[in-house]
This record gives sequence, structure tokens and C-alpha cells, in this order.
Amino acid sequence: MLRIFYPNMYVPSILDINPDELRKQGITTILLDLDNTIVPRDRDKLSPEIESWLTGMLQRGFKLCIVSNNSTARVGKLAGPLKIPCVVRAVKPMRQAFRRALDLLDATVEETMVIGDQIFTDIWGGNRLGMFTVLVVPMQGKEFWMTKLINRRLEKVLLARISQLVSHKDKQYYVR
Repeated sequence: MLRIFYPNMYVPSILDINPDELRKQGITTILLDLDNTIVPRDRDKLSPEIESWLTGMLQRGFKLCIVSNNSTARVGKLAGPLKIPCVVRAVKPMRQAFRRALDLLDATVEETMVIGDQIFTDIWGGNRLGMFTVLVVPMQGKEFWMTKLINRRLEKVLLARISQLVSHKDKQYYVR
């Protein structure tokens, strides 16, 4: 029953995701959460390392889309310079936002990965559609009050179980 909340992979950062491994698995499309996944919630600029990773993924032919519960202004400010399409006010884990992102990118569920820092929004949402899901350790920074109050407390229980299921492979951590 709890399997719906388990990611396929659990990594410290998106920087630890190997694009060659993604290709081997048939992944060509990546749906990214914004806050605390690619940028701290209290920052309005991507780090040079994250920007370089995103640019590199685009140059390698990966299709990217940011799927965020955040506002158009915030998401657009961060994604606009890289010309990454966005789905805003996504109401994750609802399926509609993920489907909208797939339509924007002309992608299928089978070739798509969801990367996010929250089990009950990003991972659950991606798993509900059968996508490959990657949980990243949240970036340091301010949390949305409800995330801190509810989600992170519930996640602690699941993270203990997920950590026991992790197998290591070239700095990537797969959940068995």
C-alpha cells in the first residue's frame, strides 16, 4: 500500500542524476518541481551548477518542464531565461498538471521522469500516472509553512523505510 509513495530513485541532488543512465532506461522527458528541488524556496535565482545541469540536459536533447504549485510570476522568472515550459498552480499530486506537462512536451508516461523533493506531491503524483520518480533531498532554505507542518513530518516515517530499501549504483540510489 505504501509503495505508491516510494520513489524509483532517491538522490541528494539533481546534480547526482546521470543522463547516460536515464537514456539507458528510455527516459527522454523530465518534469521538475521548482521549490527546494532546483532552487531554494527563498531564492529567486538558480545556482550556476543547477543552471548548468539544466542547460546540459536540454543540449543533450532531454525535454524539460517545470511543474509547480507556485505562481506564474515566480516560475516564469526562473524558467523563462532557459526557455523551459511550465505548468503552474499545478495542485500536485493531482494528475491533471502532469498530463498537461506531457501534452506540452508531446511525451508519454513511459519516457518521462518526475523529480521533486516531496513525497506527497511530486512522487505520489508521478507514481499515480506510472512515471519514473526521483526524490531529491530538499535544498536548504525556507519551507512553505504547510509543507513544514504536515508533509515533512509524515515524510520522516516513509523516508526511514525508503532509506532501508536503497541500493547504490554509481552515486545513484535506486529503491528496490
